[in-house]
Amino acid sequence: MFWDETGFSFRSRVGLTWAPTGHTPILRRVSQRRELSTIIGLTISGRILRRHFKHTIHGREVIIFFEHLRQRLRAPIIVIWDGLSAHKSQEVKDYLASKPRVSVEWLPPYAPDLNPEEGCHGNAKQHLRNAVPEDVDQIRRQADREIARIRRDHQLVNSFFQHAGLGVKA
Repeated sequence: MFWDETGFSFRSRVGLTWAPTGHTPILRRVSQRRELSTIIGLTISGRILRRHFKHTIHGREVIIFFEHLRQRLRAPIIVIWDGLSAHKSQEVKDYLASKPRVSVEWLPPYAPDLNPEEGCHGNAKQHLRNAVPEDVDQIRRQADREIARIRRDHQLVNSFFQHAGLGVKA
């Protein structure tokens, strides 16, 4: 499973749009900061799992997501992830040492293109660029809707692996 974290906020960059001549579109946003942190896992088979948090991701949240994975996958898990400090916390190290069916492989530093999950959350964010959620729950619903859209498009999911230079056989 390729794993990465991302944040959804009211401050997302706006995208290009159109409006009738002389009527500049106006997007009204209610906050300037990150409101929702999300851990997303993408399996080789194209399965996407995610968990939202209303705060920054630390070691405890990483463990919560591991438990989320273990309940849903019921098989040995190999996680491929980056060097986020939460991944290297003592709490996570202790957790991993107690779970022999979970192993970790590290991506090289500064190599986001090697993680196909980057394409997954990047695509979701691209589709949310001009969203104007009114509260955190609406951000969550919009993010979930975009992740569900990606889950249904197997060709799109395969393109994330291809972009990372990985061939996936169904």
